[in-house]
Amino acid sequence: MMKAMILAAGKGTRVWPVTKTTPKPMIPIMRTPLMESLILHFRQFGITEIAVNTSYMGSDIENYFRDGRQFGVDITYSFEGKIIDGEVQAKALGSAGGMKKIQQFSGFFDDTFIVVCGDAWVDLDLGKVFEFHKAKGGIATIVLQDVPLEEVHKYGVVKRDQDMKIQAFQEKPSAEEAISNTINTGIYVFEPEIFDHIPADQEFDIGGELFPSLVEKGLDFYGISLDFQWVDVGNLTDIWQATSDILTGKITGYPIPGKQIADNLWCGINVDVNLDKVNIQGPVYIGNGSRIEDGATIIGPATIGANCVVESGAIIERCMIDDYTWVSQVVTLQDKVLFGEHCIEQTGEYVHLPDWNIGWAINDSRCVIEHLKVDHDLYQASLAASKLDSSKPLQEKLLR
Repeated sequence: MMKAMILAAGKGTRVWPVTKTTPKPMIPIMRTPLMESLILHFRQFGITEIAVNTSYMGSDIENYFRDGRQFGVDITYSFEGKIIDGEVQAKALGSAGGMKKIQQFSGFFDDTFIVVCGDAWVDLDLGKVFEFHKAKGGIATIVLQDVPLEEVHKYGVVKRDQDMKIQAFQEKPSAEEAISNTINTGIYVFEPEIFDHIPADQEFDIGGELFPSLVEKGLDFYGISLDFQWVDVGNLTDIWQATSDILTGKITGYPIPGKQIADNLWCGINVDVNLDKVNIQGPVYIGNGSRIEDGATIIGPATIGANCVVESGAIIERCMIDDYTWVSQVVTLQDKVLFGEHCIEQTGEYVHLPDWNIGWAINDSRCVIEHLKVDHDLYQASLAASKLDSSKPLQEKLLR
């Protein structure tokens, strides 16, 4: 039975500040962590033995998935780092270096195996990939897709010959320098012989170092292009785009949680909402235990997390709202992602909400909200002051 590895050791710096509190493979898309989606997809193809390398916030990943039995698989972890003076110090070995560490430990990869990045969702037919790999007989196969030329800077770019053999590999080139618009999706099939080309006990990257080395050596290294859906969360804007595409049906087959209770409206359990007294224009998802007060407006595509409160008069339009968020009656949110203590524009710009001192408008729903609105006149005066204070343009942007 084929084994798999999920690459989950990176810091996810391009998705900061979300990854300040959540490791990248645990970023939820429609409430499902990306890595969970990958594991469930593997299981559909009979792949149940999975190695995961961890480093930054590795305990969050390990505590969630544990040994994998609740997902119908077996998971083993390889932590990259050390404990120094009682503190865990993450030190990732790079994607290829992480593979090598696992192989040195036990020879886990004893036959053809698959490696995927832990920050994407796919509906790829893995059977077709394996068949292609075996038919070519190479040491490695990459799954490829074509993207617009202006997007190639985010990916590894490849050039193939007529036999689909990789002739050149570029890691994140500019559009002007790119040798093609065919990119690496971060899904690989390898033979165990690949470890002969990865140095031990040092940081080594698959895309930046291993693949160019295979090309330079002229080894049999192939790329297959298939028609499949691929949701890659490479940066902040991808989180919103993926969620929006799922809700609007551009991405099909991705499970929307809860039950559909009206056209383009999905709700979890224990949701307090009177559909006759709110203005909801889907597609919208509302999470478990949330309350939408009469007179509130939610315009999709939008998601409201679990245990949220949206007060009467609040307007939420094209937004993602994290769990346990209270949105007061005076707030209008447009094209925003609220994640933890951060408000993120869909362009990727973000601010730290406590720096704005607007806890009276947006806060954790577990707070004693009435303490934030001790006096109604003071509450309204605070709102007026925030809108008139020219030193707080982003605050004004949020509350417009």
